[in-house]
Amino acid sequence: MMQIRPVSDLRNKFTDIEKIVQSGEPVYLTKNGYGAMVVLSLDAYSRMTEPEEYIMDVADAAAASTDMRLTHDEVFASIKGKLNA
Repeated sequence: MMQIRPVSDLRNKFTDIEKIVQSGEPVYLTKNGYGAMVVLSLDAYSRMTEPEEYIMDVADAAAASTDMRLTHDEVFASIKGKLNA
């Protein structure tokens, strides 16, 4: 079940929120009735960002292996050329 709590619960009921996020569920926090933030466990956050972290590691390794650098315009011109081919 979706957990929506006021942001004050983060301070006042931290243990309750911690138990929820450790069970794998996010907790949505509101401020003045509007969504303010989401609290996740480190494991849940890592699973969410793992593909992006891997892609960034591959890109960093590729950049380290060459001195060639492209401008924004060069990159997008190349992509557009490949899509239109």
